[in-house]
Amino acid sequence: MNAEYGDDATAGEDKSLLIIDDDELFRNRLARAMERRGFTVSVAGGVAEAMTVARQNKPSYAVVDLRLEDGSGLDVVGELRAVRPDARIVVLTGYGNIATAVAAVKAGATDYLAKPADADEVVDALLAAGNDKPPPPENPMSADRVRWEHIQRVYELCDRNVSETARRLNMHRRTLQRILAKRAPR
Repeated sequence: MNAEYGDDATAGEDKSLLIIDDDELFRNRLARAMERRGFTVSVAGGVAEAMTVARQNKPSYAVVDLRLEDGSGLDVVGELRAVRPDARIVVLTGYGNIATAVAAVKAGATDYLAKPADADEVVDALLAAGNDKPPPPENPMSADRVRWEHIQRVYELCDRNVSETARRLNMHRRTLQRILAKRAPR
């Protein structure tokens, strides 16, 4: 961990953490990593399950995926705020943009991280003192990778329709096809 952490009322005493993500492999890997860092972890795979666990456990920390199979992680953020107003909530998503970051913070999230985020980045965001921001990531995504991720997201949202994706991205169809045929940049 890189950041200095303040004495938040919750930081020293209650290390209960709820991880909500519909990607089971990622959820379980992050849960194990967070347990090694001293958190008491509970997990949920969707909105309905997360709401139930949040009401029962009232966790002091939460990591919430923005897009879940059965709804929006923002609904869970609101519920977490209702059951535990002092909870520190980090929203994680593979679909990072300014609008969703603003929506997450307005819903009550403490911070917002784009996937892929490692356990140290999550801990830094959860334990940052007050309104302090965690340090910048050691290996942030390159601008080319961010562009590629955005194109892939729009392509998936357009049901993998190249023509519709090109139209929405204001890009020539052949240019988009060449980009989609290449591997992801690092």
